[in-house]
Amino acid sequence: MATGHHDMRKSINGLALVVADTLGLDPTGAHWFVFCNRGRDRLKILHWDTNGFWLHCRCLEQGKFHWPKDGKDAHALAVTARQLRWLIDGLNWQNAIAHQPMAPRAMV
Repeated sequence: MATGHHDMRKSINGLALVVADTLGLDPTGAHWFVFCNRGRDRLKILHWDTNGFWLHCRCLEQGKFHWPKDGKDAHALAVTARQLRWLIDGLNWQNAIAHQPMAPRAMV
C-alpha cells in the first residue's frame, strides 16, 4: 500500500515506475500495489500476473477510504488481504480487531 496520495491519471506504466523508483520494489513481484488519490475516493491496484499487469480501479460515489498519510520513514505499508478487504469495504483497517488465524490442532 503506497501511503499518501498519487496521481490517478497514471496508468500501468506510470504506477509501475512509482513502485520501482519511489517504493524501491519490483512491480513484477507477487505483491499487489495499492494507490489512492488526494480526495481518498479512488483506488488503483496494480499487480503482475504471469505475463502482464492487471490494473483494478475503484471509485466511490459517496464516502472516503481510510487511507494512511505519507509517513516520513515509510512510503509503503504491508497489509494483509483481510486488511485490504476492510479498506475497500470502508472500515478503518488500522484499528480493526479481528480473530487471529490459528493452525488446526488434532482432536483428542
